[in-house]
Amino acid sequence: MILRELGEQDSLAVGEIIDRFGRRAFGALMFVFAIPNLLPLPPGSSTLLGAPLLLLSPQVAMGIPTLWLPKVLDDRRMAGASLDRIFGRLLPWVERIERVSRPRLTFMFGPAGDRLIGVICTLLSFVLILPIPLGNLLPALTIGVLGFSLFQRDGVFALVGYLLAAVSGAVLFLAADLVIDGVRHLVNWFGAA
Repeated sequence: MILRELGEQDSLAVGEIIDRFGRRAFGALMFVFAIPNLLPLPPGSSTLLGAPLLLLSPQVAMGIPTLWLPKVLDDRRMAGASLDRIFGRLLPWVERIERVSRPRLTFMFGPAGDRLIGVICTLLSFVLILPIPLGNLLPALTIGVLGFSLFQRDGVFALVGYLLAAVSGAVLFLAADLVIDGVRHLVNWFGAA
């Protein structure tokens, strides 16, 4: 497994890590940056973790074949011990998911399918960086599932991701409608006073 091999290295540049994943780097990194948002983290964490998604997702949406990172990030070196610690926590979860995941319904991927995933993840990344209490859980889960589907080329995970995207959109629409309705009531109440 690539994650295990990376943890065994003395030191690697971020660009070298991305090269190991190849075209699958987009999905792998989207998964890695989205899933921690499901954990109880201090306020502002979703903004920090969501920011890289705003760099990754639009590249998928535009059909860019290889991941581009700013030179300062691409050249940044990471110690193997640090990678082993990070990937060591993710590895058991990834291995469990990989037991049920495999390339299937691969017709859902390719230029159009990948770009659709990129567009959905870009829109949800914007939501993810907003400081909405508990508003980042569904978008983070959706991006994580779609990123994993892209990484594994698993159409079943993509279908689950699309379903989660629809639920996320509906929840966001209802929440926005409630907020707008609440503001109208406040304005009317203050106007009547």
